[in-house]
This record gives sequence, structure tokens and C-alpha cells, in this order.
Amino acid sequence: MPDIRSQIVALLPRLRRLARVLTRDTVDADDLVQLTVERALVRTDQYRPGTRLDSWMFRIMKNAWIDESRARTRRGAVLAPEEDGTRVGSDGAGDMEARLAAREVEAAMAKLPQDQRLAVALVLVEGLSYREAAEVLEVPEGTLTSRLVRGRQALMGHLQEAPQ
Repeated sequence: MPDIRSQIVALLPRLRRLARVLTRDTVDADDLVQLTVERALVRTDQYRPGTRLDSWMFRIMKNAWIDESRARTRRGAVLAPEEDGTRVGSDGAGDMEARLAAREVEAAMAKLPQDQRLAVALVLVEGLSYREAAEVLEVPEGTLTSRLVRGRQALMGHLQEAPQ
């Protein structure tokens, strides 16, 4: 079994994806991933071998984001829009279509309340089971299911409203 550090490195793409769902900003997502990894490395003694490392890391990330959101509220921080400095072009039409579709999904996800956005991201994007996602969010499985159903319906509604 690889050591926990290399397992964490292997999770980085998934952590970044979830961080983008949480923060809705690439720079903030990178900062959140860094904070999550730092906290995990400091607390490796708290990880129980035999449990899913991704769920443990997602829970650390969720809690770190809650802490950061509260701190920002206290500071009254204003985030810059993602468009500032993140536009890098590609000549491929397929790449452009994929990016446009991804933006539509990202915009639709951004319209969801955070509890639904997290449920959708953990189950539909990250592939966690309902039980695992409920543990990450620290809610009963029925609550997760309800959030997921409402989130899916709202997401589909937002995508159908999006200009084609």
C-alpha cells in the first residue's frame, strides 16, 4: 500500500475539482487545496487506515472552506471574478465546445444552494456513495438524498434554461 503522502498526491485532481465547486474561483480553489493538504499532512495520525482517504480529505476540505467562508464574512472580502486573468485560448473547435459546455454546467452549479452543490459534486462528480457523501457532509443519508434530488432537478432546470 503506498504511503499516505503519495495517495494524497494522487487525489490532487479530485481535490481541485471539488475546491472549484466550493469556491467557484480557480485561485481560491488552489488555495483551498493547499490548505486541505497542509491540514491533512499535519493530521495524518488521525486518518484511520482502511477508510476512504478521499472521503477524509473531502471532509477536511469542506471544514476548511467553512472556516474560510466565515473568516471572509468577518473581513468582508470581495472576490474577483474568475474571468480576471484566467482566459487562455485554444484553437480547437472541440476544445471550445467542451469549455462552453463546462461553463454552462459550472454556471448552473453556481446557482445551486451550497448544500445542494456539495451533494451533487460529491455524488455525481466525485462518485462517492450516498453514505460516504453523507459522512463527508456530516448529515444523515436521507438529508443527503433530499439535497441531491433537489440539486439534480434544479441543475437540469438551469441547464435547460441556458442558451444553446
